[in-house]
Amino acid sequence: MALMADMTGPHVFEQVEERPLTVDDLETMPDDGRRYELLDGSLLVTPAPGYRHQRVVLLLGMLLEEKCPEVFSVLPAPFALRTSSTSELQPDVLVAPDEDFTETHLPVPPTLVVEVLSRSTALHDRNSKKALYEELGVECYWVIDPAIPSVEVHELDDEGHYQQIAEVKGSDAFEAERPFQVRVVLAELSKRRGGE
Repeated sequence: MALMADMTGPHVFEQVEERPLTVDDLETMPDDGRRYELLDGSLLVTPAPGYRHQRVVLLLGMLLEEKCPEVFSVLPAPFALRTSSTSELQPDVLVAPDEDFTETHLPVPPTLVVEVLSRSTALHDRNSKKALYEELGVECYWVIDPAIPSVEVHELDDEGHYQQIAEVKGSDAFEAERPFQVRVVLAELSKRRGGE
């Protein structure tokens, strides 16, 4: 199987053959520390995330887990959100009803998806992934930029389209109501150990 890559941003591989890639093709990808995801049959390959990215994912996951009702589970990447044979994403953090998970993946849309931006993922996180999450019906989508630090909060409206309901920066608190009540302060999630 031949693949071509767009070398800007995350590598986006497109099929040279007639058929799109499938989740079965992901099994043939190397175990090289990169994240391999499928978006409508195209392969997204991103490098391993850096310190700041992973620190935000860890602290946010712990915060969500602490406030999470028992009916939900909170999982960080890598864990597959696989809703079709040609799309499998690994959101940085996802929240879904516990009963919806299989041992290997989440086959239905989660309630909350969080993507933490990095240089190699920002374009896809803000555009193509956001569009897919909206199409799938993911109720809440948070985009965190650890460099600012900030969070953009998108929620589905009655017509099934994302509306940005909040953008919170620095030491200001975001008081989430959906999918459950939790207070998020990005400055606290983004600071380095030792107070930097």
